[in-house]
Formats: sequence, structure tokens, C-alpha cells
Amino acid sequence: MYKALFKLIIAMIFQPSRTWKMLESRYYNDGKIEVEPRSYEMFLKHYLYPFIGILTLASFFSICTRQEFDLEIALKSSVVTFVSTYGGYHLAAYVLNEFWAGYCKRPKELMRFQLFVGFGSALLYALNIIWLLLPDFFFLYIFVLYTFYIVWEGTTLFLKIEEALHMKMTFVASLLILASPRLIEFLLTILMPGLQN
Repeated sequence: MYKALFKLIIAMIFQPSRTWKMLESRYYNDGKIEVEPRSYEMFLKHYLYPFIGILTLASFFSICTRQEFDLEIALKSSVVTFVSTYGGYHLAAYVLNEFWAGYCKRPKELMRFQLFVGFGSALLYALNIIWLLLPDFFFLYIFVLYTFYIVWEGTTLFLKIEEALHMKMTFVASLLILASPRLIEFLLTILMPGLQN
């Protein structure tokens, strides 16, 4: 399972168009999206949940490697990472779905946008794992901008958005994918100051 996850992440980062086409063929049938509950469960079990689990463990171990190790801080850090990542994923998918229905005047398709946000976040999740385990690699922050390209390819090949809405959807989706987890993390630390590490 983790080997397939790793291959998918590498493919999404280095060959986003090919990967989106492969995902499109897996979730679309005759040009129409048909996300069956079974397919969606596979996405959750074999992609999203393992990714969030690895991120949460990385957050815990990042505190464990410090000289002034404190179990309480490690657990708090894990909780913040888990809630901000999982909540950010759902928030981004929900807002994108509402934007699609409200601004673009299209029928709501929440499962479609949950898949899109999950796969579109592959680079961000991978970079977060690296930053948690190797904080000295802060210069990798510049690669977050590559998320815009991954999303650009996804809006064309996975969401199949027409040219007139392509740029707007790319910008909105990228912004939501990048900002939603940070917003939830910020709110958590403000509302519950004890979670600050």
C-alpha cells in the first residue's frame, strides 16, 4: 500500500499530466465522472488516510528528535497537524464545490472535488513531511508554487473545465489547497493556546 502511495506521489510531482490522465480514466466513464462509493473508499483507505497518518507521525517524531523532548508537546503537535490537514482537505473541497455551484453555475459534485483536492495536495503533503522531519530544508518552500501547475493540469484533465473558467478555477483551487490547512492551524492555536508548541 505504501509503495503504491509513494509511486503515485512521485508520479504526481514529476508527471502531473500523465498522472491526472490515469486518475481520470480510473474515476471517469465515457466522459462523465462516476465516483462509486467503493472507489471513493479506496481513495480514502489507500491514499488520503495513509498520507495524513504519515504526516501526523512525522509531526510527533519531529518533536521527539529535539533535545528538550516533551511528550505533551509532541502529542499537541500531532493533534494540530492531523486536524489542520484533514480539516483543510475537507474545507478546501467543500468551498471549491460551493464555488463551482455558485460562481460557475454547475451542479454540486462534492466527491469529485474531494478527489481533486486530495490528489492536488500530493506535493504539499510530501513537502510537509520533509519539513517536519528535516526543518533545515526550509528552502524547499519555493516548491509549493509548483502546486499551481499540478492544479492547472488537474483542472484540464481531471475536472475537464472549459477554457473560460480554467484560470479562475486553477487560482481558487490552488489557493484553497495551500491556505486551508494553514487557516485551520492558525485558528486552532488562537482558540486553544495550549496547543502551541
